[in-house]
Amino acid sequence: MKRTVALLATMLAISGQAWAADLPVPALPPPAPAIYNWTGVYVGVNGGFGDGNSNWTNGTFGETGRFPISGYVIGGTIGANYQIGAYVFGIEGDVDWTHLTGGSGSTCGAISDAVPPPAGCQTQSEWLGTVRGRAGYAVNSVLIYGTGGAAFGNIQTGLIPPSTFDSSTEVGWTIGAGIEVGFAPNWTAKVEYLFVDLPDATCTTVADCGGAVGSTVSFNENIVRAGINFKFGAW
Repeated sequence: MKRTVALLATMLAISGQAWAADLPVPALPPPAPAIYNWTGVYVGVNGGFGDGNSNWTNGTFGETGRFPISGYVIGGTIGANYQIGAYVFGIEGDVDWTHLTGGSGSTCGAISDAVPPPAGCQTQSEWLGTVRGRAGYAVNSVLIYGTGGAAFGNIQTGLIPPSTFDSSTEVGWTIGAGIEVGFAPNWTAKVEYLFVDLPDATCTTVADCGGAVGSTVSFNENIVRAGINFKFGAW
């Protein structure tokens, strides 16, 4: 009897193992998608295109009228973000080399009595920097943000010919918006628009301004640029 019971138990165990081996293995649930972390300090590069306008105003002879300014920008960026839920707050600074230039043509418009042809009034800028706050909303690795703060840059004014220029550093303001995408754990790419308004400069020397000495020169620009940033990690 004992041998019979043992034999039956062995047969049941073997058949149970074979039956279990035929059962499908339950699938594991898929891993939860990773949530991109925007918090951290970053550095990067940027480049793009700017255009705007300038106007020379002379109290005696009148104005040139607005004339276009355009050119390229390229430079470096440093910043930091802090994320609270889906909201991202930060500060960003950049300094760009710029080749923004424009002129009134072969005359200086209404002030041509002071600047005889063929000289034209010229406005240009060789560098631009900004220090801005940023605030945005993140959908995982996509950040939509607004930005604004201080802008500072040089404004160069003079006649062409002789192509010599007064130069002054002006501090103004900027505002804009952009979109940034995290395409790797420590890398992001962005596209942004900035409007920059710098205070009026003054053309002060006879050699550079001719008879239009004392003219005030307005300068503003629209900048569209792209950038790539490397984030050092979360705080």
